[in-house]
Order: sequence, then structure tokens, then C-alpha cells
Amino acid sequence: MIFRYFALNKIDAAIIYIDGLSDTQKLDELVLGTLLHQNMNIENDFLHTVKNRLPISSIKRMATTADCIDSISIGNPIVLFDGYDEALSLGLAKFEKRSIEEPQAETSIRGSREGFTESLGVNTSLLRRIIKDPGLKMKTLHVGKYTKTKVVISYIEEIADKTLIQEIESRLNRITVDGVLESGYIEQFIEDSPYSPFPQLLYTERPDVVCANLLEGRAVLMIEGTPFALIAPVSFFSLFQSQEDYYERFWIGTFIRSLRFLFLAVSLFLPAIYVAITTFHQEMIPMDLMLSIASSRESVPFPAIVEVLLMEVAFEGLREAGIRLPKQVGSAVSIVGALVIGQAAVQAGIVSAPMIIVVSITGIASFMIPRYSMGLAIRLLRFPIILLGGALGLIGVMLALILLVIHLSELRSFGLPYLTPVSTLQKNAVKDTLFRSPLWKMNQRAHSTGKYNKTKQGSSLKPGPENSGR
Repeated sequence: MIFRYFALNKIDAAIIYIDGLSDTQKLDELVLGTLLHQNMNIENDFLHTVKNRLPISSIKRMATTADCIDSISIGNPIVLFDGYDEALSLGLAKFEKRSIEEPQAETSIRGSREGFTESLGVNTSLLRRIIKDPGLKMKTLHVGKYTKTKVVISYIEEIADKTLIQEIESRLNRITVDGVLESGYIEQFIEDSPYSPFPQLLYTERPDVVCANLLEGRAVLMIEGTPFALIAPVSFFSLFQSQEDYYERFWIGTFIRSLRFLFLAVSLFLPAIYVAITTFHQEMIPMDLMLSIASSRESVPFPAIVEVLLMEVAFEGLREAGIRLPKQVGSAVSIVGALVIGQAAVQAGIVSAPMIIVVSITGIASFMIPRYSMGLAIRLLRFPIILLGGALGLIGVMLALILLVIHLSELRSFGLPYLTPVSTLQKNAVKDTLFRSPLWKMNQRAHSTGKYNKTKQGSSLKPGPENSGR
């Protein structure tokens, strides 16, 4: 902390700031350069006179020591004058920040290349650049006893449900914690079902994704110090949507989205089904294929369930190692490691070749899930489903599916049913779930997130020469 003393009209004064958080160049030029070369009228309101003379847009009068400490801690210098019981807080905070870059976790072929940064001011400005309507509101709260992390609740006033905003604000105000270092802290404190493996908020670092959800009536939480914004409420189907689904033709979006749900089933159930069939239901396999599988497993000393668990754990370990290693070698280690370990395991007779194929297809299928948080949940659930399939056969796999559907039906995201709009039978919203209708057909918002403004666009937007109006 830096203390700088000077005299102004025979009044002793001091400027207090933290080096590295304040703009010292502007402090010297705009504050000291102005105050030391002007005569101030002491008879009138001296602090008011000083405030009007300084060419700084943001100047606040501080009446308590706590307010002064808070101002200094966020980078705003404090000016104290001898004999006066108030101080001036100067809006000269300046700290190093990362420039706007393309999001690393949400790359796209077509669409914006801008991503959020760790600076909250930059993130809010990115939203304002896209949504220019004054109805875009932002409420600011502070969470964390020591970090005092700034959290902004963003929503569009005419679209968002007021009770949703009140509920989010209430949950944030209940958080009493030492500090918030990332948006994951907030997510874990405000979700509806903390013991569920499924994410109940969507996080993203893309401004276009955030704006699209704001226009659907959802609320967005932006947290200081992290490039990831939280979106609430969400549904199971929204976690399988990508921004490119809407940038390409609806046939392409529908095809890709169908592939995601197909590979979701493959990622969840393929290893369990393989274990169940080879262990309990060999009669379901064609004879030639059965003989091929039997010959490949002839030298394997483990049952199928042990095989698949060994390979799944090894695959997950390689995938995690590839993430943690430096970017230059991470992908090479994960790919080469999987090939070498798989080939060596087959030659050593530890696992069979069909098992390598099953685990590889399962791993590739899990990469089709566009949201990393949902992918983690699927990877976690795969293991208990394998155990049920190995213990009860296909009955165990069906039991796992039934339990999974029951659990998803019970989940809520800020009161919104997790399987909306299928579970709530909303005809208009179903157009954007398993398939994507043309944009000109999606005229209304989902009722659960747009109660105050259901109309999304005009009803006569179908393109074509017959609708050109000529």
C-alpha cells in the first residue's frame, strides 16, 4: 500500500492506493497535476469543490473507514484531507487483464470468435454490444467474506420471469463463504439437487450463447475473475444444443443433434450391453460373431465385466492425463498411449480385441456431447450401469435406464422440470429438442421461461419468392 502526502491550500492531504491496482499515470496527471496548480475555495464545501475540479468521471465521497478500505482494495485511490471527516474515492482502478480471445472449450466453425475474459467489465460490455435494448438489466451483488467477489445477474426485463430473478438473488444472498474463486463455487451453492450428477446450470464462455439464452427468458450470472458465465434455468435438452445448430440450415442442425442423442445412448449403455450379452445372453449373438468373440477371449483370464472396467479406467486416466499435460504433448500422449496400451493388452492376453473396439467406440461417442459438464456426468454414470449389466444382464441395463429416467423426471433447475419441454408437453418448445425446426417456424418462447413475452418473432417469416411481398 502506497501513501503519498502533499499540501493543498495549506491543508495537509494524503493519497492512499495499492501499487499495481491503480492507474498511477492518471493519478499523477489528473489528480496531483490538477490539485497542485489550482487555488481552492476553503470557505465553501471544500470536498465538493475538489470533486468538481478533478477531471475524473467517477468520484465518490466516503464517510466510513470500511468504505475507504473497500475502495482501496478494488484499486480506487483514496484522498484524505486533514480536518475533514469524509474522503474522496477516485475511479482510477487499473489492473492487467487478458485480451479477448476465441473460447478454447467451445470452438465453432461458424460464429463469433469472441470469448469472455476474467474482467467483469469487459464481459458486460460484450453483452451490451450484442443486446442494445435498455431492457437488458444487470444487478450487482458481492459474495465472499474476504474476496468480496462481484456477481452480476443479467436478464431482459420484458422477457425474464420476475420470480426467477428474485429466486436467484435470494439464493446468492444466502451464501456465506470465505471466498469465491470461480463460477463453480456459485453453481454448487445455488443448484436445486446437489447430489445429482447432472448439471443444473449451463456454463459458457461465449457471448453469443449467453445472448441467445437471455432472449429465451433465462437469467445469466457473470462472476468476477472467471470467463465462464452461468445460465439458469436449463433443461436436459438444452445441454445437448450447440450454437452452430442455429447457424447452419435446419436439416444439418437436426442431423447433428440426432447424432448426439444416438451417441449419448452408445456412451451410456454400449459397454454394459456388451458385458450383459456376452455373460448372460450369448444366444442373442449370431453364431459366427459368437465364435469370433469366444476365440478372442480364449486366452483372457478375466470375465467380461473386469475387462471392461480395466479398459474404461485406463481410458479415463489417459483422457485426464491428456488434459493436464502441456498442450503440445497432451493430445499425442493420450492418442499414442491408448493405441500402445490397447495393442499391448491384447497381445498380452489381458483383454480381448472386441473389448478394445467397444471401449474405443464408447470413448468417441462421449466426445459428441457438446457440454463438458454433461459429458462428465455420462462418464460417471457409465460405471454403475456396467456393474448392473454384469450382475443382472439386460434386466440390469433396463433397470438402470428406468432409474435414470425417474431421476431426470424428478430433477428441477430453479423450479423448471429437467425434461422440459417433453415432460410438460409444450408443443411450440418441442420444435427445438431432439430436432431443430426452421428458425422461421419457432415463433414463441417456451412458456416456462417467457411468461411475460411469449412472442419471439413474426408469424409470416417463411422465405421464398411467393412470400417476398412483390
